[in-house]
Amino acid sequence: MDGVDIVVHAAALKHIPAAEYNPFEPIKTNILGTQNVIEACLNTGVKKALLISSDKAAHPVNLYGATKLCAEKLFVQGNVYGGKKKTVFAVVRYGNVLGSRGSVVPLFKQQKANGRLTITHKDMTRFWITLQQACEFVARMVTLMQGGEIFVPKLPSVKVVDVARAISPRARLKITGVRPGEKLHETLITEEESSRTIAYKDYFVILPEFPFWRMRFRRPRSTKKTFSYSSGANTVWLDRVGLKRLLLS
Repeated sequence: MDGVDIVVHAAALKHIPAAEYNPFEPIKTNILGTQNVIEACLNTGVKKALLISSDKAAHPVNLYGATKLCAEKLFVQGNVYGGKKKTVFAVVRYGNVLGSRGSVVPLFKQQKANGRLTITHKDMTRFWITLQQACEFVARMVTLMQGGEIFVPKLPSVKVVDVARAISPRARLKITGVRPGEKLHETLITEEESSRTIAYKDYFVILPEFPFWRMRFRRPRSTKKTFSYSSGANTVWLDRVGLKRLLLS
C-alpha cells in the first residue's frame, strides 16, 4: 500500500447464521483480517484508516456482532501503535443499507411474486440508510477524523412490517418468529457509550474510553442522564410513503 493516503476497511463476513455455524471464518476475517489491515497501514505509512462497522457491534447478541465489536476496539486502539508514524484510525458505525446483499428488501421483492412475505416479528424495527448516504457519510468523516472516534449518523427508523407493505401492499404476511441471534430493535449507541458521546446536527461522535494519545475533540460534559440510540425509541421514522419513494429511487 505504498503511496496510499486513505484506507476504508469495509471487508467483513456478515451473514449471521453462517457465522454461527462456522465461527472460525468470521474471526479470521473480521478480527484477524482487521488486525492485518491495521498493521499494513502502519507499515506503509497510510495517513488515515476508517473501519466500516455495524449496529450489530453495539450490545452484540451474535458472533458477527461480537467480531465487529472486536474490530472496532482494534481500530480505536490502533492509534496507540501509530507513534511517530502518524497513522490515525477511526470507525463509522451505521445501520442497515437499503437493498444491500443479505438485507430484507431483495427478499421481499423475491417473495412478492408468491403473494406472501415472511416477517420474523410484527414489532421489529431497524435503522435505515441508503448506499449513497452511507458513502457520503464515510467520505465526510474521513475529512473530520482525528483518530479514535466512532462516528454514528443520525438515521430514521423503519418498521419491517411497513417495508413489506411498501413493497407489496396486498401480500399476505407470515410471522415466522425471531431468528437466533436477531434483535427486535437495533442499537447504534449504548447507554454506556452515551456519557462520552458528542451530538452534532446530523451525527454523533463516540470518544474512546482510553485515549492514550492526544485528541482534539472536546470531551463531553459529564451528565447524569444517559441515553440509548435505538431504532425502537427513535424520534425520526420513515412511513410507507417515504419508504416507497426510497425504494423507487
